[in-house]
Amino acid sequence: MYLLRILVLLIGGAFALAPAQAVEKTVTVTGEATVGVAPDTAIIRIGVTSQEKTAREAGEANAKQMTSVLVAIKASGIAERDIQTSRLSLQPQYDPNKGGTARLTGFQATNQVTIRIRDIENLPSVLDRAIAAGANEMSGIEFVVSEQSKLLDQARDDAIADARRKAELYAKAAGVKIGHVISISEEGPPQPQSRPMQAIRAGAVPVAPGEQTLRAIVTVSYELTP
Repeated sequence: MYLLRILVLLIGGAFALAPAQAVEKTVTVTGEATVGVAPDTAIIRIGVTSQEKTAREAGEANAKQMTSVLVAIKASGIAERDIQTSRLSLQPQYDPNKGGTARLTGFQATNQVTIRIRDIENLPSVLDRAIAAGANEMSGIEFVVSEQSKLLDQARDDAIADARRKAELYAKAAGVKIGHVISISEEGPPQPQSRPMQAIRAGAVPVAPGEQTLRAIVTVSYELTP
């Protein structure tokens, strides 16, 4: 009984010493902002596919034609550092005869390079010259914004301002004020969205780089004060 009385006194003392927990008053809002910008860089994958009876003939024909294509690309003002081999293959070709054993008909050689065009206005000229020189394969084209990080930082600043505007609106309606920022989080990596624009046209190749919209979304929690 004596031990039980001591235990009760100790527990009571602990509760007396513990500070009262104040109810946390916060408001959490989402801020969003976008920045529209035209791409200034293009990345294309272009090359040559050759088909001959023997592997040697296919390889030699492909190398000769690809050399001409690379000369044309460099003559368009593309630097060595912006040209990279992305695909190189030599494959046998067979007659698709379902009645028996497939018959070898020849070989196909493919050489493809990835090109970064830093002056997007030069894109149609590069394509025209490469095609004229013998390029017969193109697997893709991508438009990018070289200064994307700086532009996204601008969108992030605007998103924070948008979040504060919303928080102040809610606080005013509730008869309180916003205090310090408690937390900030960005909702996933910002993803650019493309929008069509007028095509760039030169020679036989029309190209539409479009416009990219860089979007930033943030979630901010603010302290509420009387």
